[in-house]
Amino acid sequence: MPTSNQPRRTLLLTGASRGIGHATVKRFSAAGWRVITSSRHPFPENCPWEAGPEDHIQVDLADAENTDAAIAEIKRRLNGELHALVNNAAISPKANGGTRLGSIDTTRDDWHHVFQVNFFAPIMLARGLLDELKAAKGSVVNVTSIAGSRVHPFAGAAYATSKAALAALTREMAADFGSLGVRVNAIAPGEIDTAMLSPGTVFNISSSSDGLSRSSLQGSRKNTIRSWLARSMRRPQRLDAFRRTCRSIPSSLALGGGKSAPI
Repeated sequence: MPTSNQPRRTLLLTGASRGIGHATVKRFSAAGWRVITSSRHPFPENCPWEAGPEDHIQVDLADAENTDAAIAEIKRRLNGELHALVNNAAISPKANGGTRLGSIDTTRDDWHHVFQVNFFAPIMLARGLLDELKAAKGSVVNVTSIAGSRVHPFAGAAYATSKAALAALTREMAADFGSLGVRVNAIAPGEIDTAMLSPGTVFNISSSSDGLSRSSLQGSRKNTIRSWLARSMRRPQRLDAFRRTCRSIPSSLALGGGKSAPI
């Protein structure tokens, strides 16, 4: 917990209701941070951390006007400083049966929807809260994905493309925000066993001939995918490394430069 000579630091995290976001909120809250959460869902009554309902904002990041309204409300609740912004919220629509949506069968509406949540919302939040980040010499962490750098067996084309765009945006933000004393970095998690994976996704990839053909997997690659999933799948309760990384990203990794310091 913070001491008398160390003011309590504030974290804003999107996509806090489940998966990586939910686990991260619990870790930072236990470490003494004030955590302002945001998600599409109202604050769940069974959540354990103190002051949760007062520090939760329900927002639909797919709606730009609703996002702007949420930014205004967040600014009202902050005391002029924001030490960390973690852009974690993301969506990945699936086809019928939980199969992957490729670049051909993803509708234009789905492309727009995914990019608004996964790409545009992070820069809207960072720009809208820039004064508070500057005042705290804070940090922005954009959660990208390994799917942004390769064709993935079950991450859809819109999701993967939006994450690749977010990685590129992170570099641009690091250059622009760094001169203002705000560090910007990205974390690209691997496969995490969360609600974003459709029910039966692992089964579909490892066992379904239809799912395998949709991913253009042939011959021995089937066994490779089975083995890869078994090795790489992780649960959010085991995300200690994610929290440590969020807290200790050195500013020297950002193009903006500056002294190395934890969030």
